Amino acid sequence: MKAVLALIAVILSLFVLETARQGVSISHFAVGETPVTRYAQPDADGPAVVVAHGFAGSQQMMQGYALPLAQAGYQVYAFEFLGHGRHQQPMSGDVNALDGTTRLLVAQTSAVIDSIGAGDVPVALLGHSMATDILARVAQERDDIGPLVLVSAFSQVIDANTPPDLLLITGSWEPGLRDFAQEAVQMVDPAATTGETVTAGDLRRRAVIAPFSEHVAVLHSRAGRAEAVAWLDGFYGRQSGPMILPTGTAILGLLIGIVLLFGPIAKRLPQQQIAVSEMDRKHLAVLLLAPMVLTPLIAVPLSPSFLPVLVADYLGLHLLIFGGIQLALLWHWRHPIGPFGWRAVALLLLWCALFGFLLDRYAANFLPTPQRIWIMGVLALGAVPYMLADMVLSAQSAFWRRLLVRLAFLISLGIAVALDFEGLFFLIMIAPVLVLFYAVFGTMGRQVARRSGAATSGIALGLVLAWALGVSFPLFVGS
Repeated sequence: MKAVLALIAVILSLFVLETARQGVSISHFAVGETPVTRYAQPDADGPAVVVAHGFAGSQQMMQGYALPLAQAGYQVYAFEFLGHGRHQQPMSGDVNALDGTTRLLVAQTSAVIDSIGAGDVPVALLGHSMATDILARVAQERDDIGPLVLVSAFSQVIDANTPPDLLLITGSWEPGLRDFAQEAVQMVDPAATTGETVTAGDLRRRAVIAPFSEHVAVLHSRAGRAEAVAWLDGFYGRQSGPMILPTGTAILGLLIGIVLLFGPIAKRLPQQQIAVSEMDRKHLAVLLLAPMVLTPLIAVPLSPSFLPVLVADYLGLHLLIFGGIQLALLWHWRHPIGPFGWRAVALLLLWCALFGFLLDRYAANFLPTPQRIWIMGVLALGAVPYMLADMVLSAQSAFWRRLLVRLAFLISLGIAVALDFEGLFFLIMIAPVLVLFYAVFGTMGRQVARRSGAATSGIALGLVLAWALGVSFPLFVGS
């Protein structure tokens, strides 16, 4: 019955997601080395909208906004910042200086706008998170920019006069950014409230809250997307009103359905004889606390910096040491790790690839560019032993023990950040990726481990983790 419900969820989700694309022509081109995706109806002649993603994002993450705008008749151009998604040129410069990385991203955005050839019609800009500051600066420097829609925004450029036409959309679970949006509107009218459009001469400004949304879910908020379309329609004197579909719910339903469908398939694997030895709480405590404390104390002073991806080399080393300590302790206490089965590895990798393909089509970049392959290989040197130890400790365990096993690693990363906040700050952004990985791939790995052994799942998931980390974070070369 569970499999039937999962299949129904997958079918319904795919229907919603494909319906959102119906009638929209999606094409790809490049501006220099910048990948650009155009979303538009075949005969669209509406104004141009340039769409930009946030840090560690991609053009796929902005489809929630790009597709409804295209359905409304706009010509939408979503591009990928340096080092992100399919862009093969790394970010560079000083990320903390306005004349460093920020200046390069502003120039990149302007180059995309120049390539569109919008004529006399002002170009609309829409961006999320990191992109909001970049777009605000672009609008400040150019005289051909129309309305701005900034999602989860923060920028020191925004003041009482610029940008002149601005809609701010913030998730209800983003308290700090929600306050900033309110302040941006009150710069024009101190008495303004959320949901109120204020005007003063040529100025027009509005802040809205997307209900039940955090920093990622806000990208698929139906309320937020409807506000964005209406805001652009108001500026350009258009009337559209496209159907705003629940694509966020559909993406969640699709991915959950794919995970649940894997259970019945995994049960078709031959049952191996798996030796299970009980682990007392004293040994478990040592297995969690020793690597949790020792790993950052060993890895942080080494401070590797040879991979062209932000903090990836440190993360690979952290994974290697953490997993290595756990495997050494498991070997010392003669805790069984095997057996191992190639058939089960192939099945798990195949299903993870299906998950990744669907993720790449509807939600976020998951396919690597060629220069990321060797990065993924280096990360696998740490990810495989880490996931091998993780599966040995969690595959046959109750939920509370699995929670402690994963929490120990996250705390260990937190200690590393505390020891070198400036150098390892971006590790904080890896935590949500790891939590998602545990929930999705960890669930599938556990189903295989119960029939084919922890070693099977650990090796397969180590490779998948290296892949996920290798494609998630920006390529970066320091100044």
